[in-house]
Amino acid sequence: MLALNRFHSFIKKHSLFQREDKVLLAVSGGRDSVLMAHLFKQSGFNFGIAHCNFNLRKHEAEADEQFTSDLALELEAPFFSTCFDTKAYSKEHHISIQMAARNLRYSWLEEIRNDFDYRHISLAHNQNDTVETMLLNLIRGTGIAGLHGILPKRDHLIRPLLFLNRDEIDEIVSSENISYRDDSSNSSSKYGRNKIRLEVIPKLKELNPNLEETFEANRSRFAELEIVLNERLAELKQSLFKEINKDQFNIELSSLKKLHPVKTLLFGLFHPYGFTEAVLHDLIKSWDGQSGKIFESVSHQLLLDRKSLILTKKSFEKKSSVQIDVNAHYIEWNKQYFKSNILSIEDFTIKKTQNLVQVDIDLLKFPLILRSWKIGDSFQPLGMKGKKKVSDFFIGQKIPLNLKDDIGILENGTGEIIWIAGFCMADHFKINPNTKKVFIFEQQTSHGK
Repeated sequence: MLALNRFHSFIKKHSLFQREDKVLLAVSGGRDSVLMAHLFKQSGFNFGIAHCNFNLRKHEAEADEQFTSDLALELEAPFFSTCFDTKAYSKEHHISIQMAARNLRYSWLEEIRNDFDYRHISLAHNQNDTVETMLLNLIRGTGIAGLHGILPKRDHLIRPLLFLNRDEIDEIVSSENISYRDDSSNSSSKYGRNKIRLEVIPKLKELNPNLEETFEANRSRFAELEIVLNERLAELKQSLFKEINKDQFNIELSSLKKLHPVKTLLFGLFHPYGFTEAVLHDLIKSWDGQSGKIFESVSHQLLLDRKSLILTKKSFEKKSSVQIDVNAHYIEWNKQYFKSNILSIEDFTIKKTQNLVQVDIDLLKFPLILRSWKIGDSFQPLGMKGKKKVSDFFIGQKIPLNLKDDIGILENGTGEIIWIAGFCMADHFKINPNTKKVFIFEQQTSHGK
């Protein structure tokens, strides 16, 4: 086969896989993926064939599956197939049919790869697919990652046909008399990619007959630029992101403001955490204003503090609460540890420390509750007249918003706040001349058992 030497050279150039590797081929039955299967067979590689039936074209899809099964038999390759209810998945997840099919396909291919010890998944994208992807990304808006189009290799995914354009594939398939299945949906302009393929690219090729080669050269340049940018971003993250804990970073605001070009570098730093360009644009407009503003992505939040940004991974677990009985000795709450004790007034010595509270036990109604703060919480701080909102108390203590939920609120059985752990007790519960027994509740740095 004429393409065989170029096929081997492309695999070697991009280090797609080693000869001894088991490779799982995603084969639809169309000319591209069928040619890929024949190239693997003629090369003597170790491969299996996987086929997805998305149940979108009724009898056509069934015929595609049968054709692919027969192809695997002809090429003496293991065969895997599955059927999806793609429309139901699309509706359930509120995504397009195309995105639903893509998600289902990649997830299933990865399952087969893991279950049967395949090292790579091979996809039959060609140079025209790269052109279409780059144009789609430009139309929709993209960063530099969208400009390199489809890469020959990413993680376990390889694309060994990117050295060929669609005309070359047609010529090889015709000259080698290779049978394949035509997908009727490819001739419809209903989908954006097909519209570009059928209507836009032919016009562009009138301006540049070598469009695929030009885009391949551009793709290579953009991929190299992305490497340079990513190296710069890695250096910046190393110097700017100061770890508070495994799910939280502190980033000095003055250093971010010195970045140039600030929009590009800021997007590169925070896009991996799900922040969109629009959100980061709002951040730039706000970072000389009042602190306390929060910017959110699906998975993270950025708190604009006085001199820094605090990046925090969102916790999707609701903060728990625990009941504390009169006989309890050791209490764990949200990975924090407390112990309680009861002493008679004769055995008691007042300790002035923020990590414990000492109260008249006759003023308590058990069980007590240890919980996170709630909107509307208020209490009378020790030594003050009148009540104060807990939210205002936090502001006065300059506690960042993202840390407030981690502060324990000790609540009486009557619903009154006894103590804001580590900060202040309520005046009503203080020891008085009539106190006979003292309840001591202490926060510890580790489990006290």
